[in-house]
Amino acid sequence: MNAASQPAAVQTPESAHDAWRAGRHASVTAPTGNLSLVETRWFAGDVDAEEADRRVAVEREAAPEGVAVTPVERRNITSGRAEYGLRVWDANAPAIGAFAEIETFPFDPNWIIEAEFTPVSADRTVPFEHIRDAGGSRDLVVPGDITFERDGQRFTLAAFDDAGQLLLVFGDPTNGRDDATGTYGSGRFLFVEREAAQFGEAGRVRLDFNRAFVPPCGFSAQYNCPMPPAQNRLPWPVHAGERLPRFTGGFDIYTV
Repeated sequence: MNAASQPAAVQTPESAHDAWRAGRHASVTAPTGNLSLVETRWFAGDVDAEEADRRVAVEREAAPEGVAVTPVERRNITSGRAEYGLRVWDANAPAIGAFAEIETFPFDPNWIIEAEFTPVSADRTVPFEHIRDAGGSRDLVVPGDITFERDGQRFTLAAFDDAGQLLLVFGDPTNGRDDATGTYGSGRFLFVEREAAQFGEAGRVRLDFNRAFVPPCGFSAQYNCPMPPAQNRLPWPVHAGERLPRFTGGFDIYTV
């Protein structure tokens, strides 16, 4: 039997988890991955979308090899008006050079939880505090409720619409612990696996906490990540998913 005719290896949950971890490593170390973000700059004054595009183009043209410049937009936390800026990504960023791995809990099938998604009014929002907003909050659209039971308790979580995917921002007692079970201090992210093609459809969803991941702000201080709202703070330690990025040589993203 030649190699081409040999049956493909059967993927197990463990091997699928290993493949996910490898994909995460490749993603955060990519030329425009989380580790490569070296600057987020917001344009001061009354800058409209056209002027913002012009400024980004000028910066992009002047960027050296290995550096990418992309536009970024947000809503003013007070007025709600559009604000524009740019991000600078360096394929040779110090964080990439010092990065070793993302420490991760062993795969545990007991942390795969079946839940129900119930759509709500399209205009419902939940206030999310963000790391760099000094206690302020930004209202994010939450398309529905995610409900499940565990250890005799019933929970209803809020996941927001992240470019067409349900993104859950959650916290648990492992956050910030200074031991082998400690996870990123501000909480972790999890994409919700769902069967329904649209947010407006009720149905089963799956919360695979083995794929909980450190948010972008764990890799670069230039991100402004949302933090878990009160209803997304779980009472028991979630010993699954990513724990922390590990760097060599005492590297610290906050002292670059």
